[in-house]
Amino acid sequence: MPEASVNPVPQGHTVAIVGAGAAGTLTAVQLCETATRRRTRLRLLLVDPAPEAGRGTAYATDDPRHRLNVPAGGMSGYPDDPGHFTRWLCGHGEPTVRGTDFATRYRYGAYLADTLAQAIVHAHGVVTVRRLRTRAEACVPGPDGGLELRLADGNSLAADSVVLATGPAATTGDWAPPRLRTSERFIRSPWTPGALDGPLARPAGHARGDTCDDVLLVGTGLTAVDLALSLDRPGRTVHALSRTGLLPQAHALSPAPAMAAPEGLDAPTLSTLRRTVYRHIGRAVRAHGDWRPALDSLRPHTARLWHSLTPEERADFLRSEGALWNTHRHRMAPTTAETLDRARTARRLRVHTGGIADAFPGPDGSELLILTNGSRIEAGWVIDCTGPGPRPEDPLWRSLFAAGSAVPGPLGLGVATRGGRLLDREGGSGLPVFTLGAPRRGELWETTAIPEIRVQAAELAEQLLAPLVPRPRPARRRPLDAHGLPLSTHAEAAAAHRTGVERVLKVRAGAEDAFARSVALDPGFALGHAALALLGHECGADVDVPRALADARRCARERADARERSFVDVVTRRVRGEGPDHGARALLGHLTTHPADALALAAAVPTIAFSGINDLDPAYALSLVERAAPAYDGHWFPASLLAFLRQDQGRHEEAAELAGRALAEEPASGHAVHALAHVHYETGAHEKGRDWLDAWVSGHGRGAVHRAHFAWHIALHELALDDSTAVRRRWFAQLAPGRVTGVRALVDSGSLLWRARLSDSWRGPVPATDVLDSVAREIVERPATAFTALHAAVALTAAGDLAALRRLRDHAAGADPVQREVVVPLCEALEALGEERFHEAARGLDALLPVVGRVGGSAAQREVVEETLLYALVAAGRCAAARRLLDARLDRGHAPRDRRLLAALRD
Repeated sequence: MPEASVNPVPQGHTVAIVGAGAAGTLTAVQLCETATRRRTRLRLLLVDPAPEAGRGTAYATDDPRHRLNVPAGGMSGYPDDPGHFTRWLCGHGEPTVRGTDFATRYRYGAYLADTLAQAIVHAHGVVTVRRLRTRAEACVPGPDGGLELRLADGNSLAADSVVLATGPAATTGDWAPPRLRTSERFIRSPWTPGALDGPLARPAGHARGDTCDDVLLVGTGLTAVDLALSLDRPGRTVHALSRTGLLPQAHALSPAPAMAAPEGLDAPTLSTLRRTVYRHIGRAVRAHGDWRPALDSLRPHTARLWHSLTPEERADFLRSEGALWNTHRHRMAPTTAETLDRARTARRLRVHTGGIADAFPGPDGSELLILTNGSRIEAGWVIDCTGPGPRPEDPLWRSLFAAGSAVPGPLGLGVATRGGRLLDREGGSGLPVFTLGAPRRGELWETTAIPEIRVQAAELAEQLLAPLVPRPRPARRRPLDAHGLPLSTHAEAAAAHRTGVERVLKVRAGAEDAFARSVALDPGFALGHAALALLGHECGADVDVPRALADARRCARERADARERSFVDVVTRRVRGEGPDHGARALLGHLTTHPADALALAAAVPTIAFSGINDLDPAYALSLVERAAPAYDGHWFPASLLAFLRQDQGRHEEAAELAGRALAEEPASGHAVHALAHVHYETGAHEKGRDWLDAWVSGHGRGAVHRAHFAWHIALHELALDDSTAVRRRWFAQLAPGRVTGVRALVDSGSLLWRARLSDSWRGPVPATDVLDSVAREIVERPATAFTALHAAVALTAAGDLAALRRLRDHAAGADPVQREVVVPLCEALEALGEERFHEAARGLDALLPVVGRVGGSAAQREVVEETLLYALVAAGRCAAARRLLDARLDRGHAPRDRRLLAALRD
């Protein structure tokens, strides 16, 4: 495979996007990012008179009462990264937001603008973006076979292809009586800047009741809902009128579980489809008490179902179920629904069924409306909220219709397209003009929401850039990693990647920066993105993990060999927790085929760099490393892993020999140091272990990424030596919050405090609350792994936060099997300890000792459960059992602290 480089396409290749609302912005983002990954030079023109890209009509409102109609978790701009918008909100002033929350429309516009800005910055040097704040009024064939866009300012632009992201068509107002259409009190386009100044202004110069301040909204859809919120005020009645009188339904406050789509959706007739859907809704109501999961399950299939119907069936559906579908499918936020309900209860909002038969001038400039049901409404303002027209009618679209380059879509909805490309009057793909979103209603029916538009934007970027694939060039030899595996990138990015892998293998800082540099040098390098995702997920590196993973998957599809695609798949399964084994089988299979993949081997074996495979049988882990060792040709890395595995087996002399061999070749090998630290602790060589490790941390270990964990090992020696002053000094110097944060603080700092308190080595209250405050609450109360959950339970007990301990137990009860079977009884035993039910706590902890190894980690880390049991036994007065436990501990290794505790029990 050739090295990645900038594709030699013409510098003048240009894509023009007309419209910078949501659809245009998402298309521009996808074009920038896809072209950057492929190193394909591109000129991108963004044509829109709006002052800011991303807002369009939908997201320009700054009224905080205007909420999105889809929860934040469904509004990501990327189809393969569903949490992107939620994470953006968390990083931009709303740290507690959840995917089920409904953000304001204005915030979403800011998100789109920022996402585009980031994409443009990252595309610098590959994609040139030009923003033109004007309108496009015509699109015609250019003299060189391309296209020419004629602008409202008199200028013109040449482009190779054009994307029309113009959004929904404007309302026509044809329903209104002729006299009303000419009235200054009739507002046809309520979202036009300044259009609502009149109805939003409070009447002045008149006593209450002298002027009619009421408003009539014609239409009861989501536009009417937003306007009803903005126009609501005491003393005013907002009337809403539509043919059905149906307001949009509300989203559920607590969404029911998702449902699978029903069977029988293949090639249905409308009549069979009706029966299938109504039965499916009935099942949802019986199972969940809610129809929403049934309707939502149809969303991925809607376009296919629409396409399968005949034109007559589509027309029948629109007549019979169109309004019902729209009010149930396009729902409003629960808070919006509550506000409307209050306004209706107070009769400030009144909903009417029917239409306007005629209109007459009322007193003081108001309008007197005669409805088709015979009733009358007097309103100071009449606002058209009937929704988009059947097809776009602005000058640009009219020029295309007039030239036959565009024709109306099926049933007169939108425009005729195939895969987003406009069809001409001959039914062929004439000009290279494309569209997405609302203009494709006739082709797709459901096409106006972000979840559909973002998919269309990604597909459009692929379609537009496909012709720019360069001619095949003579293959060059790909650069290799440190163990002879080829890398699908260029030499500079490969060098950065090699540095990152080397730092991971040594357990040294800087791996994240090296991998980030590799993808900055080559944004299409799949392995670099996957390595970043792995570091963020496993090690708490400052990485947007879902984003890095999505980038890795995109790059793997476009440019990667079988080994690289396999590694990306392994990381995907690991991050997403797919399958009962969280991708363990995929990782082991990958290593069977690619034993020299050092990063994968490091991820598989539980040591210090990664969590490893928790359920990996020790014998199999040894076999895995031993089988892989020949592929490393005497390299120190496999020896360091073997050292750690041997000490975990209790084969301490062999482990020490292997660690010494690895350290002789690479003194900075963190794995070997970690193995030797455990050997010293397990064999009771506490003075030697303390002095040796302290010297290493101050020397070769200065660049270690887990210095806090090595400091924890030193503190364990000091704790065993009964040197409480040294323990306290080391905690404040190297393990206190601020010096350590995140999971590392929970696992190392929190557990050390608890162990010091249990053995009377810490006088006074322990600062466990400070540790908890340095960790995200999500990690503490809803941890992803049983290992983290065990240490969260310990820290919460140390802090005396039994309420949070119960919440952790409830989370563990619904988590993976190890959390259910180990962490739940641990939380219950620790709760009993906190409530001084010592006999009950001792029974629970004693029962856990044989199974606590299932949480993973090392014996030294899991020992905290044994030490808590010892404390509970003494507190319960079960001194004989406590002495037996201490005797067993002393048989494993000499510890002055344990001898002191044993002596106290014998006195």
